[in-house]
Amino acid sequence: MAEKKAPAKKAAAPAKKAAAAKKTAAPAKKAAAPKSTIPQAKKFRRVKMGIIGCGMISDTYFQAAQKFNVIEVVACADIIPERAKAKEELYGCKAMTNEELLARKDIEIVLNLTPPQVHSKIAIDTLNAGKHAYSEKPFGVDSEDAAKVMKLAAEKGLRVGCAPDTFLGGGIQTCRKLLDEGWIGKPISATAIVMGRGPEKWGQAPFFYDYGAGPMLDLGPYYVTALVNFFGPAKSVAAITTKGSEFRTYGAEVGETYKDIYKPFDRYPVNVTTHLTGVIEFQSGVLATVIASFEAYANTHPRIEIYGDEGTMTVPDPNTFGGPVKLFRRGSGEWKDMPISHIYTENSRSIGAADMAIALQTGRKHRCSGELANHVLEIMLAFDKSSKSGARVYMETTCDRPAALQMGLEPGEVEK
Repeated sequence: MAEKKAPAKKAAAPAKKAAAAKKTAAPAKKAAAPKSTIPQAKKFRRVKMGIIGCGMISDTYFQAAQKFNVIEVVACADIIPERAKAKEELYGCKAMTNEELLARKDIEIVLNLTPPQVHSKIAIDTLNAGKHAYSEKPFGVDSEDAAKVMKLAAEKGLRVGCAPDTFLGGGIQTCRKLLDEGWIGKPISATAIVMGRGPEKWGQAPFFYDYGAGPMLDLGPYYVTALVNFFGPAKSVAAITTKGSEFRTYGAEVGETYKDIYKPFDRYPVNVTTHLTGVIEFQSGVLATVIASFEAYANTHPRIEIYGDEGTMTVPDPNTFGGPVKLFRRGSGEWKDMPISHIYTENSRSIGAADMAIALQTGRKHRCSGELANHVLEIMLAFDKSSKSGARVYMETTCDRPAALQMGLEPGEVEK
């Protein structure tokens, strides 16, 4: 997350005028909120957005949104009004209630940064208000609610989008380019592995081990979305999942949300599977072995690796925007670091919303689409479903492989 810069301090008044200044000066004005320094797009208008949910991830979005010349955050809301007020003071957008934000006629896109358990509800409220809905990942926590969102959007002729948009970063887009150009030949298989203990000692730790999270729904969207970006939609999933323990133990700090329930070093329940391993079969024929785990203290696996009939490519962390990208080609005898071909290698969360803003104006499909997110959600939920049934799970949803980003973009642009 980008660091917040402190407002610049005004130069002190000369000593001989200090006393007079104290008597006559007007009350100090609040420092102006930071504004985007990116010039207005010549081809596209700037689309106004509102943010619902001003919690942990929101600063990342508020700050990154200022990079793009086609979106502007003008309002924010939170179930805890003080949170929204704090963002108003930091970023200059108007703090209000959900109802007030959804009633504003100038807001076209609502960015939903609430907890996963209410993603579908906020999306439905947004669509019923006649606005386009864009959500933080995951798209929802169950297939039924996600399907309701998709159905309502289609009925109303509105768009639905969802994070992650990290696959639009320079690192993953470089891999996409190399893959499409045949640098490793025909892709045959891949591995996607995210392993650790999880944030078990964090102040908000219980959230990550509860329904709607766990390693698959919390971190899996980055990995599975990247795989669909590379190989297209999935055909089936076969998996086995488990849970290492029924409880985890807090660290020395308990987050504000949980202070009425837990004390430092208390145990809290684990309500989800915490080690999921399986194989995704893609319609293109590629097989991807996936492990998502909160049961490893350390590991040395690459995040994602793709194996083709002419070489191997190591893909950077899909939870980031940059590199490195490494390539091994048949007959080369060594790994090679590949140059990053695309822009946006630093935090650029909101690029998916910016892409949606352009798509609203051109009529093309937006890349971080509801169809993509809904399909990714079905893939992820299929791991536990397959494990419980002891059988392969075939996908009922599908999506288009998202279009690659253009090369040669300037800062602030998503499309020429």
